Amino acid sequence: MNEARNVTTRQFRRHDAFLLSVIIPCFNEEEVLAATYARVVDVLGGQHFGLQMIFVNDGSSDSTGDILARMATEDPRVKVITLSRNFGHQPAVSAGLANADGAAIAIIDADLQDPPRVVLDMLEQWYNGFDVVYGVRAKRKESIIKRACYAGFYRLFRWIASIDAPLNAGDFSLIDKSVLDVINNLPEKGRFFRGLRAWVGYSQIGVVYERDPRAAGVTKYPFSKLLKLAADGIFNFSTMPLRIVFVLGLSISVLSFLSLVMVIVFNIFDVPLLGRRFSDVQGFTSILLTMLVLGGIQLICIGILGEYIGRIYQEVKGRPYFVVKDVRDGEQSPPRAP
Repeated sequence: MNEARNVTTRQFRRHDAFLLSVIIPCFNEEEVLAATYARVVDVLGGQHFGLQMIFVNDGSSDSTGDILARMATEDPRVKVITLSRNFGHQPAVSAGLANADGAAIAIIDADLQDPPRVVLDMLEQWYNGFDVVYGVRAKRKESIIKRACYAGFYRLFRWIASIDAPLNAGDFSLIDKSVLDVINNLPEKGRFFRGLRAWVGYSQIGVVYERDPRAAGVTKYPFSKLLKLAADGIFNFSTMPLRIVFVLGLSISVLSFLSLVMVIVFNIFDVPLLGRRFSDVQGFTSILLTMLVLGGIQLICIGILGEYIGRIYQEVKGRPYFVVKDVRDGEQSPPRAP
């Protein structure tokens, strides 16, 4: 009875007036910023809740910074976080999370591929008591190769990760302030937001939507960055690659030992194999191929170990994940340290 009363009270509070923070990472998005701002304001600006738009300028080299500065001057709902250089999408998201003030926080890309109207559906689930509401992409309007790569990654990540990660769920989501506080207080530097979002737990639910094509401009996520993002997700949330290395090494060792025994026995007794005897074949080609195969496997294993050691090295240095150069909240404000 008490539990039911607590849930009802929490839902009631969430229906009251509150502030919604919308985090929008930006990197060279001058062609789409005006449309993004207009769409977010049109969909979320006239609701019963307050709106805070946090644009994170991730070291843009075009006129993105000037456009955002003008927005912050003209609209007090706009907060602009300017990073000292281009740190990448995930650090930009983290910078937005660190500066969010709302009771509910939404993360959305600046290219309008994730429709702002879906945030209203997420809020409905938040009203119902869910602390994390993530977008599930039902259909992507992208090339078949890119769609296949995404599908393969999400299934691989779900299989090997030590968390219950939903399929086809990117960073587009809405989280409660309690979840925000937990994520912001995590000590790790190399962050993979959708993984951390699943790791923290709480009550979570997905909202299915159809992803739109970019409103303007070109993608800021080329294939190389997608590979890095996939590697961050896999190596940050799973030790299965290390177990695979161990099993592979053990299997090769057992196979090599059995082969050695077989070669000794066949040489001693000169037993024919497939019509030939061991004494008839010198075996230079087989030895060379064996060395190449084993050498390749060893290099792969060393590379996997290197990925983990490199991440330990980055964490031990303790450098910040991003550096904030300037914060403009409504009207122009002086620079603030992160």
